[in-house]
Amino acid sequence: MTIAGKIIAGIKIPDSAMAKQATELLREHGSELLYNHTMRLYLFAALRGKQNSLKYDDELFYVSTMFHDLGLTPHYRSDDKRFEVDGANAARDFLKGYGVPQQSLQLVWDAIALHTSPGIAEYKEPEVALLNYAAALDVIGRDYDKLSASDREEIVKHFPRHNLKQKMIGEFLDGFQHKPHTTYGSINSDICVCMIPGFVKPDYCDLIRHSPWSE
Repeated sequence: MTIAGKIIAGIKIPDSAMAKQATELLREHGSELLYNHTMRLYLFAALRGKQNSLKYDDELFYVSTMFHDLGLTPHYRSDDKRFEVDGANAARDFLKGYGVPQQSLQLVWDAIALHTSPGIAEYKEPEVALLNYAAALDVIGRDYDKLSASDREEIVKHFPRHNLKQKMIGEFLDGFQHKPHTTYGSINSDICVCMIPGFVKPDYCDLIRHSPWSE
């Protein structure tokens, strides 16, 4: 199904060559669950931006959304970096091929790298804040009631959730169970504790008390 240019909940899906290629990469390397999740994110965020009259680069934001979870996939994930950083690096490399300026590259990198960082992302540029907002809305239902029921229903009709509440934890875990140490200091460490037998996340108090400093 060609999604480019389609209007859903009053929002037009970007149809530039760059947007189409980003979507194709998601379709190629991501699962159906990740694809639907990602498309919902874009639409949720675009509606929020429209409601709040935010000014931002829609095409760059769309690419940020397409890449935001690709760091979980076998094609893009590394052995030693947070999955958010893997996705951010992949998006930056992709955009360099389109001659996108450095400031915009950094904006996209920040949006992806910080999309699981509540308490930080919402205070940055609209592209960064919107991606964090939409990810939290789709995964944990934050601000669920601020989106109209009709918009929610239309978006989910086009991009079904497919038991996301039961499947998303496993989708996340698949992306970083080989490198659980990279989740330190992030919300993803909770997934490792929940799903990896015997995993104990580092305790910051212990790290302070056992630092090599003498005093």
